[in-house]
Amino acid sequence: MAETLIPSEIIKLASEINLKIQSGEAVFNLTIGDFNPKIFPIPKALEQNIIRAYQEGHTNYPMANGMPELRNAISSHLTNSYHLNYSADEILVAGGARPLIYAIYKTLLDPEDVVLFPVPSWNNNHYCHLSQAHGIAIEVNAEQNFMPTAKDLAPYIQKATLIALCSPQNPTGTVFSKDSLTDICNMVLKENQERQGKRKPLFIMYDQIYSELTFDDTQHYDPVGLVPQLRDYVIYVDGLSKMFAATGIRVGWSFGPKTIIDKMRSILSHIGAWAPKAEQMATAWFLNDRKAVLEYLDWFKPEIHHRLSGLFDGITTLKKADYPIDVIHPQAAIYLTVKCPWKNKTTSNGIMLKNQTMVTDYILNVCKVAMVPFKAFGSSDDSEWYRISVGTMKKDEIDHIVSALQKGMDQLD
Repeated sequence: MAETLIPSEIIKLASEINLKIQSGEAVFNLTIGDFNPKIFPIPKALEQNIIRAYQEGHTNYPMANGMPELRNAISSHLTNSYHLNYSADEILVAGGARPLIYAIYKTLLDPEDVVLFPVPSWNNNHYCHLSQAHGIAIEVNAEQNFMPTAKDLAPYIQKATLIALCSPQNPTGTVFSKDSLTDICNMVLKENQERQGKRKPLFIMYDQIYSELTFDDTQHYDPVGLVPQLRDYVIYVDGLSKMFAATGIRVGWSFGPKTIIDKMRSILSHIGAWAPKAEQMATAWFLNDRKAVLEYLDWFKPEIHHRLSGLFDGITTLKKADYPIDVIHPQAAIYLTVKCPWKNKTTSNGIMLKNQTMVTDYILNVCKVAMVPFKAFGSSDDSEWYRISVGTMKKDEIDHIVSALQKGMDQLD
């Protein structure tokens, strides 16, 4: 398993870009789904709470499933933000979302069990490999905003044990519509009714870690909120990292059926993938300060949206001017989805871009813009779509990035 584990395409690309930057090249690095703390600091109240927690001596082991203060605070947060009612005993805290996703896979899946997931999507192929599950990747197109439908999943539903879903979606920054997600949920509910007592249920892993970052009229929907009868079959993944620019604080949480959550806790206890106790206490105090939470989001969301909409407007202007580029309107998260259909075009020095890998290299080396091809998220090698992440981008870089893409296209024939 270890010998055949595929390295992260995103980390590989980031290493290449960092080498360029270290050698003095000016590159707009829009690859990593992270934040520059100088641009997007964590909430001041959270920072002060972390300092307080260390000063008060919260430096020993936390409880295996998370500090009760934090699990109670998360329970209230879920009620306030999503109208979901989960008790502290149905919540598991870990060192970010990744250990929780791993624990879900290891808890629910035996070797060769089938996992359905759309592509592009983040890391499901790797978690299938780690758990020795059989992944079925379902490529979704731009006409659907890269979000899967019940029709896409239906041909494989009877053989599956887990459907891995994410909304708002990484890498696309798009979301499920109410009707589309309801259709999927009803299909899963019907499948489980037919399986009753005969075989393993079909579960949904629902990653909603970007759920607070929706823009304009976009609304976030979740399975149990739409179809409450699914409660026994949905395990959620959420956390602090994206909605409060706190990726390095490493506090994530999962919630769902207590029987599943308890088994996940047992697995993570052996791994020791706990969030630090001080950060857990600080997060609990912060989430209980509803005013501080809302004040931060009132500042944070417009800052993200300004960058996404600014790039969208600039690229849309290029498209209207007949440049070969396209973009999807940003709905949520910190990502913009851009299409660069430049394959088979010729550069100013007479080199034909024969494949999408050459296009990606051209974007980086000539345009000096680094973004992640959807190939890194499981899409086909010839996908012309890319993810732009704005978490490290300054406002005054918007026009420069658009101009850099324009100059790159001006040199193509």
